[in-house]
Amino acid sequence: MEIQVLRNFLAVAREGNITNAANRIHIAQPSLSRQIKNLETELGQQLFVRGSHSVSLTPEGMILRKRAEDVIAMVDKIEDEFYTMGNFVSGDIHIGAGETYVFRYIVDVLKNLQKDYPNIHFHLYSGNAAEVTERLDKGLLDFGLLMQPADIAKYDYFNLPEKDIWGVVMRRDSPLAEKERILCRDLEGLPLICSRQSIQAMEGNTFVKWFDGKLEQMNIIATFSLVYNAALMVQQGLGYMITVDNLVNTAVNPDLCFRPLSPELEAGLAIVWKKYQYFSSAADLFLERLRKLDNIP
Repeated sequence: MEIQVLRNFLAVAREGNITNAANRIHIAQPSLSRQIKNLETELGQQLFVRGSHSVSLTPEGMILRKRAEDVIAMVDKIEDEFYTMGNFVSGDIHIGAGETYVFRYIVDVLKNLQKDYPNIHFHLYSGNAAEVTERLDKGLLDFGLLMQPADIAKYDYFNLPEKDIWGVVMRRDSPLAEKERILCRDLEGLPLICSRQSIQAMEGNTFVKWFDGKLEQMNIIATFSLVYNAALMVQQGLGYMITVDNLVNTAVNPDLCFRPLSPELEAGLAIVWKKYQYFSSAADLFLERLRKLDNIP
């Protein structure tokens, strides 16, 4: 199975039409059709359902698409690492993270690094801890920023010097907005909106303890991956969003406010990477500078 054939397969999957894909990747349509047919023969599975003017992936084709995307991403990363070996620092740094204000530590390093080495480029992947570590384990990411609690025993890591503070984003005209801090009993029966990352984090003992064993009884009406979208739900009165501070700019949104939980609930964050990881010169320099930012050990 050749890498170029996988690239061509992905082109057909994206276009949904062999002729359009052939035109886009500058290959003769009969040659592309033959490649796809040979790939199906090699795998012993039909990859596309062929219509009169379009093609669509079979379940087997969908599986291959996911695997092929991972393979191509890894090949591109390898090629980039070897291409950038030399006397000058350049290349790509791949970082995965959930939404957190503490990410500004990363941004500060990236800003200064790009200023000194304009040939370095950054690629950010947003996802919860499970999604980030999956891509980290596959070698598709160089680093992951994980919110605690998380299983980081199999990684090299160091903790960032600041923690996220958990609380509730709500409408300012909500009765809860009159409180300075939110107790667990204040949330009972209320429609709650939680991020997928927070739901995953709540599986840790710290969060279960804060909810006093009542987490499963809470009325979680929605989950989200983007805070901006969830904030719109809160603004329209759908519910109360449990999240960390500083992700919703309540200073410029007069309809919303943030109230911390009580007792205070903090979440540390750690930069992790695979043990015995080979780093490109760019990734190695990023890690070196991040450690120096606040004298991180």
